[in-house]
Amino acid sequence: MRNKSFTISPLKSRVALLLLIAITTSCDLFKFKTENDLEDDPIMVSVDQQYLRRSDLDLVNTKGLSPVDSANIINRYIQSWIKKQLMIKEAAKTMAFDEAEINRKLLDYKYTLMVYEFEKAYLEKNLDKEISNVAIEEYYEENKKNFSLKEIIVRTNFLKMEKNNNQNRNLERLLRLPEGQQKDAINNIALQQAINYFLEDSTWVRIDDIVVNTPLATNPNLVSLIRNEKLILVEDDRYKYYFRILDYKLQDQIPPLDFVKDEVIKILLNKKRVQLVEELQKEIYNRALENNEFKIYD
Repeated sequence: MRNKSFTISPLKSRVALLLLIAITTSCDLFKFKTENDLEDDPIMVSVDQQYLRRSDLDLVNTKGLSPVDSANIINRYIQSWIKKQLMIKEAAKTMAFDEAEINRKLLDYKYTLMVYEFEKAYLEKNLDKEISNVAIEEYYEENKKNFSLKEIIVRTNFLKMEKNNNQNRNLERLLRLPEGQQKDAINNIALQQAINYFLEDSTWVRIDDIVVNTPLATNPNLVSLIRNEKLILVEDDRYKYYFRILDYKLQDQIPPLDFVKDEVIKILLNKKRVQLVEELQKEIYNRALENNEFKIYD
């Protein structure tokens, strides 16, 4: 039997017609196709017995686009459709497929999508997204060994100053004072004189996020410095960088709750989702059982 060839000839004229139709027709993405008569829904491209019709272009959104952009999108759609049909044709020609098994998988996929959308809608309506601080603290205490750090984190004061700034010596003196003393004076220098600064005393941050674009970023003795120096001073040709280390945690140590709080919240929310879906499944099952909606045969 002679193989049938896909009929897109003459390609240029057919594509041009197709693009013209697409440009002059306003359509929305994912709009469902209607039942058009074949005479009113001409074939634009075909591969064997598979047809791309005019109504299929209702799936392509060209609304608000220029003629050139619309033409490009439609052309990509055509080419993608042709390649997909040719791949299907080649697969069918070179491999033996169990059509019943494929249909079963398609049904399984369809039903999985239906259940997913149903559960998603149910969760959006019924999930309580509030997580109490008590629940967060309890989970952290019970599971904090699972939050081992993969990087160094610090509580720090950081300021970047011009090398010739007349406040540098005063700033260094202030930063050597115990935490909390002269805080207002340091804040004033930061606001009025610093090129860049970070003064959130209670916030834990990754050290890499603080030292980036400073000479400290390439220092091979960073861990030793953090352990042994309360005030780290480095400079380049133009700037001085001040790092007051208030507290630190090294790799493989357990991070404080504040640093992993968002992660704990995500975990607890996911647990709520799973529990709510399980309760929904159980409720539907028990209701069906009471109403004799299913039978289990020996």
